[in-house]
Amino acid sequence: MLWYKSWLETRWRFVIGLVVLMMSATGTVLAYPRLAQFVTQMPDLNLQGEIGRRVAEVVALSTQYRGYVWSQWFVQEMPQMWSVFAVILGTGGLLAQTSGGGALFTLSLPATRARLLGIRAATGLGELLALAVLPSLLVPLLSPIIGQSYSIADALVHSLCMFVGGTVFFSLAFFLSTVFTDVWRPALIVLCAAFVLSLLHQFGGLSRYSIFRVMNAEVYFRDGGLPWLGLLTAAAVSGALIYGATRNIARQDF
Repeated sequence: MLWYKSWLETRWRFVIGLVVLMMSATGTVLAYPRLAQFVTQMPDLNLQGEIGRRVAEVVALSTQYRGYVWSQWFVQEMPQMWSVFAVILGTGGLLAQTSGGGALFTLSLPATRARLLGIRAATGLGELLALAVLPSLLVPLLSPIIGQSYSIADALVHSLCMFVGGTVFFSLAFFLSTVFTDVWRPALIVLCAAFVLSLLHQFGGLSRYSIFRVMNAEVYFRDGGLPWLGLLTAAAVSGALIYGATRNIARQDF
């Protein structure tokens, strides 16, 4: 019953996120032939500065399908949209239900507060895993339509890195939802934090230590390795935030 209740509370957020991400993945694949043709006809660019370097790198990556998928889907489109839905799925919970009396009903169920939050967190993480894997699997499945191929193994590795690294955003929203009684403040705080981290990743010279570098698995794309330190750090931070959320709820007087 608790699992089903958690699913009912989050199902529309999950379904909307899945539809949006799958449509975006489809568009990314189908856009490649036109982009590849455009790139081959482009004159040599002589752009200066950091922006010029990034534009030249994207153009170079787009000359090959694997580089295009990584730079467009796993670096740009998916991390941005997936992180938003991670925050949305992480918000809500017992404190947000207090105004409507839902918290009292939930607390009356035969389960400890720790178990209630644990099931809520596990449901959200399971939905996030699906949001990371299923849209990305569309890339290898749809690639033959445009005469290309993409490794299912690559799609899975990038998806899992996206999930593990991005759980930090979900867990922070989940934790803040045990601090504030509304849905909007936790979401806005985490989205602002993600935006600042994104700017630092792109223009702050700290991309080597960025959570987004873990999420897009740049090390795997370039060298074939995995960002183990970043993955373990993200998992530890996420676990600590979820544990902190359970402690916050345990001390609440409803």
